[in-house]
Amino acid sequence: MSPAAPGTGPAYQSEAMTGREIKSGRSAVARRQAWEGRIFALPFILGFLAFWLYPMSYSVYLVFQDWDLLSPPSFVGLDNIFELFRDESIGISLGNTSYYTFIGVPLQLILALALALLLNVKVRGLAIYRTLFYLPAMTPIVASAIVWLQILHPEFGILNSFLRNFGIEPVNWLFDPRAAKPAFILMTLWGVGPQMVIFLAGLQGVPQSLYEAAEIDGASRFQRFLFITIPMISSITFFNLVVGVIASFQVFTTAFIMTRGGPQNATLFLVLYLYRNGFQYFKMGYASAIAWMLFVIIVAFTVIQFRLASRWVYEEGAPA
Repeated sequence: MSPAAPGTGPAYQSEAMTGREIKSGRSAVARRQAWEGRIFALPFILGFLAFWLYPMSYSVYLVFQDWDLLSPPSFVGLDNIFELFRDESIGISLGNTSYYTFIGVPLQLILALALALLLNVKVRGLAIYRTLFYLPAMTPIVASAIVWLQILHPEFGILNSFLRNFGIEPVNWLFDPRAAKPAFILMTLWGVGPQMVIFLAGLQGVPQSLYEAAEIDGASRFQRFLFITIPMISSITFFNLVVGVIASFQVFTTAFIMTRGGPQNATLFLVLYLYRNGFQYFKMGYASAIAWMLFVIIVAFTVIQFRLASRWVYEEGAPA
């Protein structure tokens, strides 16, 4: 009886069968996990299609239509787009929104960083202080707007009562076109809690060895802040800047509740004007055109910020 050829014996066949069974079992587990992943992702996918993709696609269709929500849409071509360049209120709302963005966002970042620096020291009750400073950000926007209506009241408001102690005449915060936008910017400083927390996380990630080395070299506290802290949290600053600019271009709720765009259109922000056209004037086509103009503006500012980021944002490990 001749010996079995190599690789054809019962032991080898048993090992081959075992390998195929293991491979088949792994593929079955992978297929099951893939289906489980799809099932868990399905609610998000359906929500994205129903509440994001479809409305956005339909708004593109409405840009070229005249629709008052009652009668069927009628095709008007590029009339809604041309109207953007003829509408004086577009310029006013863009100016108000730009003022709110370019003044409000830097002030938010400065205050959030200052609070984060104060809360980055070890003192008794630090958790309580952090909670108190973050708490206004948890307040619903509507409730916050109502509170600020009382604070900014020209006769009985807390802010004017405080200013009287320094001999400053009361200010008609929400009734004077010159003071209305500064009042809104002041109100946004009330809710810098999220930016503060992000800055605080960035500050706690700065290696202490850098401060110790700089102190040994004779660097002052301000020099350590300027040449170590600021560069090391520049990526955090960049994130807060991008998010803050995007949010500021979409301001709506506070203006809608507190001033309705007044006085004299001083707080007529772009999203508020979009709302007026869509749900007060029933010009859904023109409102869609405004919405897509706002989208283009936000994307343009975001791209510009990313292009400029390489000039001032420090990334560890990146070439100098």
